[in-house]
Amino acid sequence: MKIDGKYSLLLLCTFIFAGSDVKALPYDYSACIGCLANPLKPQYGGGIITNPELNDGLKGWSSFGNAKLQHTESQGNKFLGAHSRMQPHDSMSQKVYLQSDKLYTFSAWIQVNTGSDVPVAAIFKTASGFKRAGEIIAESNCWSMLKGGLTVEASGTTELYFESKNTSVEIWVDSISLQPFTEKQWKSHQDQSIAKNRKSRVRIQAVDAKGEPLPNATVFIQHNVPSFPFGCAITELILNNSAHQKWFTSRFTVTTFGDEMKWYSTESIQGREDYSVADAMLQFAQQNNIAVRGHNVFWDDSQYQLGGVKSLDTHQLVNATYKRLNSIMQRYKSKLIAWDVVNENLHWNFFDSKMGPNASAIFYNWAIKADGETPMFLNDFNTIEESRDGASTPAMYLRKLREIQSFPGNSGGGFGIGLESHFSSSTPNLPYIRASIDTLGAANVPIWITELDVASHLDQPYYLEQLLRELHSHPRIQGIIMWSGRGHQGCYRMCLTDENFNNLPTGDVVDKLLQEWGYRSSSSFTADVNGFFEASLSHGDYDMMISHSSTMDLSRVHKLNLASTTTSLQLSV
Repeated sequence: MKIDGKYSLLLLCTFIFAGSDVKALPYDYSACIGCLANPLKPQYGGGIITNPELNDGLKGWSSFGNAKLQHTESQGNKFLGAHSRMQPHDSMSQKVYLQSDKLYTFSAWIQVNTGSDVPVAAIFKTASGFKRAGEIIAESNCWSMLKGGLTVEASGTTELYFESKNTSVEIWVDSISLQPFTEKQWKSHQDQSIAKNRKSRVRIQAVDAKGEPLPNATVFIQHNVPSFPFGCAITELILNNSAHQKWFTSRFTVTTFGDEMKWYSTESIQGREDYSVADAMLQFAQQNNIAVRGHNVFWDDSQYQLGGVKSLDTHQLVNATYKRLNSIMQRYKSKLIAWDVVNENLHWNFFDSKMGPNASAIFYNWAIKADGETPMFLNDFNTIEESRDGASTPAMYLRKLREIQSFPGNSGGGFGIGLESHFSSSTPNLPYIRASIDTLGAANVPIWITELDVASHLDQPYYLEQLLRELHSHPRIQGIIMWSGRGHQGCYRMCLTDENFNNLPTGDVVDKLLQEWGYRSSSSFTADVNGFFEASLSHGDYDMMISHSSTMDLSRVHKLNLASTTTSLQLSV
């Protein structure tokens, strides 16, 4: 899709900056997902890249592999092209020195000379191997923004180059940027983003019944319900275990059922539906003010289809899927906060293989008609976990989302992006995670972390804390659910408690962050001589009470819903 006009550009690019002190370089959260006639300026002025806008010919750049380089100017824009490519890695390159104690955010604008839908990746060749910083789907006649990032295990000289398996195309690049941040700077971005997006600074005045200020009054504040949804998956085990229930409800405000809503659970014998377990779990959640995500209507992986479903012909499968979708969605209509309509359809295609390439889009069309008031999510893995998985890059995710949105009848639906976030193969790449969410955020739909966990061979407590800090602070993330529901066989990959629901180190991390984020916390403040005090408070529902020497009556409780627009208020005894 080529965008030439200024107004269209504003719909496709987001511009958000974060930096907590004057000495810290702000992080640029902006990303563009349109294909533009000319690239934008390089982020951070190019950072440590030499000649980022290619205004100085080939300065700083050389051939990688057997590619031939050509410096070109078109309509006043200068860029670098690699042609005569015989191998995927044949391209242009630049050597840069990277440090192991830095986090690097990367961006570049990419175009190919012919065709469309050409994946192009940015690779860094290091002493210990190859690091994929990110990937974009490039087109001809317009420029696409690739945004990614990386860290390195050892300091040293690395070589940036670009890669595409389609060797028949020329790779063109412009506005390249590589910006290092210290860990302190990276943390400052998180803190600033939380202060801006998860909290509000409020000014409160304590007054008496006549509206007169109460000097030096004490204001007690109880944070009851946080606005940011944070939770954990559950299984049917919670229904008859009071220790489990107490541990869970004292911490979380949202959940997802592990298996209990899935097709193979609610209709394990074809033609015999049984929602009794899911019904009981939903009732438990509702009684405890726990919001529930609907997971899932369909799972596109063939290994999770019942034998009866696999054996259906196309006509029978259409009828069966229509019945399944309407059965579960009508049953729980308006009772859930989201639906994962088709699970993992970036990696798998069972229904497409049986019903045709528009199967997913058709399912979302049916879903909109069945429960159109509830957001409809895609849900998949490795979009932020693994930069080497070409099936689910941010660009591939957005392409699938656009395919579904553009299907006739789907334009009015409320869509969302679900990121499973199973970190299993390698240590989390925080710059890549942040940049990927930046890119997805430009689609302007809700983004949730839906199944967060860390593999057992990694340092689970350490990386869980890293990830929760990064994800909670990102301005585009609207909720987080961990995939740590304890079932009869234990947990999937990461438990938060032992079998008696005593915290494991991972559970201690969760409690530490809940306290740090002000969840369900209590505090007190002393007003000044005019009855005023200021505080930075997390968004959510609060109870507030006033104590003053002129009155000891603490029975009056003020209810406050603190949102991003709240700036000042009065409390009276």
